[in-house]
Amino acid sequence: MREKVSTMMVNADIYVKDVPGQLVGSLEPISLADGNIVGVVHNRDSIVNGRIAVNITFEIGSAEDLEKLKTIWKSKDVVISRISSVIDTFPMDYMLIGDIGPSQIEKLINNAEKVVNMESTDVRFSSKASDASRTVMISAKVRSEDDLDKLNAFMMSACRKAGIVYIRGVGQ
Repeated sequence: MREKVSTMMVNADIYVKDVPGQLVGSLEPISLADGNIVGVVHNRDSIVNGRIAVNITFEIGSAEDLEKLKTIWKSKDVVISRISSVIDTFPMDYMLIGDIGPSQIEKLINNAEKVVNMESTDVRFSSKASDASRTVMISAKVRSEDDLDKLNAFMMSACRKAGIVYIRGVGQ
């Protein structure tokens, strides 16, 4: 049985006091609750009762961690207007080694997206070595364990067909 490694993608609208340090003070608790910030937009044009609107998108490990974060925010006088778009995701990292070009990786990812709905992908290339090989790191997130199984099967098959060395789970 595979250990369940999942995160929740959360989008929240909060209001912080319009004084120096409050924005940073409202973001820091996300890391205290083992979260990872994906994006922040604060809107100085939207001031309500002396507070600035802030939209935050972040990943967090569990519903318990999210409750911990909400408790911290309330203790810091952060007004929580909305929390939504909570999505469980299952991450997987793949290392590919071989004579691989960017167009080949783009085609691989496009074909993978036909097999499974990927929530996000991140691709990093190394420069080519003297033997014309390159290392590519692909980090993908999907919404279910079933999708993760389908993605793993697809990647293994596609890499075998292309003659690319494939290592799954290097970042796990």
